[in-house]
Amino acid sequence: MVTTHRWLSILEGCLLIALGIHLLNASDLLISGTAGLSLILQRLTDLSFGQLFFMLNLPFYILSLRYMGREFMLRTFVSVSLLSLLSELMCRYLALDIAEPAFAAVLGGILIGFGQIILFRHQSSLGGLSTLAIYLERSLRIHPGKTTLAADILIVLLAFSVFETPQVLYSLLAFLCMNSVVGRYHRPPAWARVQRA
Repeated sequence: MVTTHRWLSILEGCLLIALGIHLLNASDLLISGTAGLSLILQRLTDLSFGQLFFMLNLPFYILSLRYMGREFMLRTFVSVSLLSLLSELMCRYLALDIAEPAFAAVLGGILIGFGQIILFRHQSSLGGLSTLAIYLERSLRIHPGKTTLAADILIVLLAFSVFETPQVLYSLLAFLCMNSVVGRYHRPPAWARVQRA
């Protein structure tokens, strides 16, 4: 029962993230992390987001296996594969025409944030830069927040060479919404925890 619940939750989390990324992609916006890098590279190559996201994550499975264990690496591999597949399916079967990029940024960021929370709570991730952040913390004592921030700054700077300035600014709104959700819901607040008798 626990195993079924975990895998269904991982599927649901990936579905939320794929929908959020699809909203952003349809509005020519991006998000942080490996997904953001994939959205940028998509504009520079003939490859789709799903293909790029899957390929960019391949080297990180070694770090994941070594520093987070086999089970975590397996769940992360499945999560990355699911997100890549769902993204491909959404591009093929879900056409979106969004008139207001701010709406796409807010909704996309919130969906991605809640999807990540579901994955975190079921001991999974989307690999990539988050795996690198954990590796650098454990091997060099570099705080994961610093690694993530540095990577996101580089992604934003790279985005300015590929996206129009308003698109990058709307994308920052998506970053903010996603990080707000992850920051507030990563651990349930004290008032929302079940009190044991």
